[in-house]
Amino acid sequence: MLSGNISLGRIGGVEVRVNWSWLIVLALIVWTLADGVFPSQNPRLSGNTHLAMAVVAALLFFASILLHELGHAWEARREGLEVDGITLWLFGGVSQFKGGFPSAGAEFRIAIAGPLVSLVLGVVFVLIAIAGLPSAVDGVAAWLGYINLALLVFNLIPALPLDGGRVLRAALWQSKGDLGWATRVGTDIGRVFGYLFIGLGVAMFIFQGSFSGAWLAFIGWFLLQAATAEARYIATEAALHGLRVRDLMVRDPVTVDGDLTVGQFMDEVARSRRFTTYPVVDGGRPIGLLAFGSVAALPRSEWDSRRVREAMLPLERVPLLTEDETAIDALTALSSPTSNRGLVVEDGHLAGLLSITDLTRALELRRSRPSTGESRPKLGV
Repeated sequence: MLSGNISLGRIGGVEVRVNWSWLIVLALIVWTLADGVFPSQNPRLSGNTHLAMAVVAALLFFASILLHELGHAWEARREGLEVDGITLWLFGGVSQFKGGFPSAGAEFRIAIAGPLVSLVLGVVFVLIAIAGLPSAVDGVAAWLGYINLALLVFNLIPALPLDGGRVLRAALWQSKGDLGWATRVGTDIGRVFGYLFIGLGVAMFIFQGSFSGAWLAFIGWFLLQAATAEARYIATEAALHGLRVRDLMVRDPVTVDGDLTVGQFMDEVARSRRFTTYPVVDGGRPIGLLAFGSVAALPRSEWDSRRVREAMLPLERVPLLTEDETAIDALTALSSPTSNRGLVVEDGHLAGLLSITDLTRALELRRSRPSTGESRPKLGV
C-alpha cells in the first residue's frame, strides 16, 4: 500500500490499484441502493435480497469502471505508450501513461476507447434487464445499464480532463496543429463546466434541500481543480520540453557502502562531504538512498551498532530513472511522497542522482520559453 493505494495485481499487463477513497464510494453505493433504489423499484423483495442486490450491483459497477479504464489503457499500449497503471478512486478511475500522445489521432482513439466500453456495457445490461429474468436480476441489470449510460454521457462532456474534452482537444489539435492552444481551449471549457456544476449544485442544495446538489457541487469543484491542474501541467511540460534526465542529473555522486556503520559514515564521509542525500551501494550496485536527516534522527548511542543499510530508504521505495527519460516524466516520478530524489540507473549500475530541486531550477530557467509541448496522458472517468 502506497499513498493510500492498494494494488490488486495486473490485468492484461496493466497494474490495477484502488485508492482508499473508493471504499467510501462503494459503501455509499451499497447503502443508497439497499435503502432506497431497490426497495422502491422492487418493493415485494425482502430487505436481505435488496442488500444482496446492492452488493452485487456495486461490485459490477466497480468492474464496469475498471473495464472503462482498461479500454483506455489497452488502446494506449496499442498506440505505443507505456502504461503506468490504473487507479480507482473517489470520482471513478484514472489511467496513467508515460510519455506524450504521439499524435492527435492516437489521443482520440485512446480517449474514445473508454466511452465505447461504457456504451457496450450499458446496452448489454439494458438487454439483460428486458429479457424477462427474475426481478432481482432485472433490478440490478436495469440500474447498471442506466449508470453506465449516464457515465457515458457525463464523460462525453467536451471539457478537459473528461474523455469528451480529450476528444475535443484531439480534434482541435488535428485541425490547427497546436496542442498548447487546443489544451487551453479544453481546460477553459472544463473550468466553465466546473463553475456551472458548482452553481447549480449550490442552488439545488439551498432551494430544494437536495443532497445531490451538494454532490454535484463537489463534482464541479473537482472538475475545476482538474482543469486547472491540466493547464498548469501542460505549461510545465512545455517549459521542460526537450530536456532529459541526462541533461540535469548529478554524475558521479558521493556514494556510501551499505555495510558501513552509521558512525563510520559520519566520520569518513559526512564530515568532509556534507550532502542531504547519498546513494547507497553494495559491490558497486545501488541498493538504496540515505538521507542525512534519517541519520541525524538516530540516537548517537546507536551509530556504532547500526549499519547504513538499516537507516537507508530501500531501493524499492526510491524512484528509479534512466538517462533517456524525459524531464517531465522524471518530475512526475520525483513527486512521490516517499522520496523527491531519484537514482539514475543504467544496466544495474548507478549513473547519477536527480533531485526535484534540479528539475524546479531548470523549470524556472526555461518557463518563459514558448513551446507547444506534449499532453499529460492521464485519463479519468
